[in-house]
Amino acid sequence: MASVREAALARRSWPEVTDAAPGDDELRDLLEAAGRVADHASLAPWRVIAVRGDARARVGRALAAAAGAEGAAAEKLAAKPLRAPLLLAIVACTRPHPKVPEWEQDAAAAGVAHLLSLLLDEAGWGVMWRTGPLTRHPLVADAHHLAPGEHLLGWLYVGGRPERVRPERRVGPDVAQRFSSLA
Repeated sequence: MASVREAALARRSWPEVTDAAPGDDELRDLLEAAGRVADHASLAPWRVIAVRGDARARVGRALAAAAGAEGAAAEKLAAKPLRAPLLLAIVACTRPHPKVPEWEQDAAAAGVAHLLSLLLDEAGWGVMWRTGPLTRHPLVADAHHLAPGEHLLGWLYVGGRPERVRPERRVGPDVAQRFSSLA
């Protein structure tokens, strides 16, 4: 078993995946671990929606409508969710709390998404976190049946890893430029 550090260093985004995808039981098992992120007041301010089959096309149509796209541009935008057999919509479920501001609840939901992407990667799945300017559009929210106080953070596109394609290892940021210390 790899260490957490090894798993983080090995993680890559997989922009192309095969039609294989994890089932709901495997996803629930991985979410049990991902849901253990730091979460002030144990609010669990997140949920994950598995988007499969025709639901991906409905999300694509919502993206095209939200963009006001027509013709070929609408078709191209509507096809984006079809690039993977499974989209995991990451939803932040924020609510008023005297000690936990909304941004902190969003951070907990984003932590679940990141940890879930690491766990999926470690389990052998190809994963890529996708967002964009339409992520929080009301038509896109409606396509996901989001409730008041919920907003989409993006999607984990998940599928099998193709044998012939292996993404290059991404060079990490220059830590010396991003770390400082106060005494």
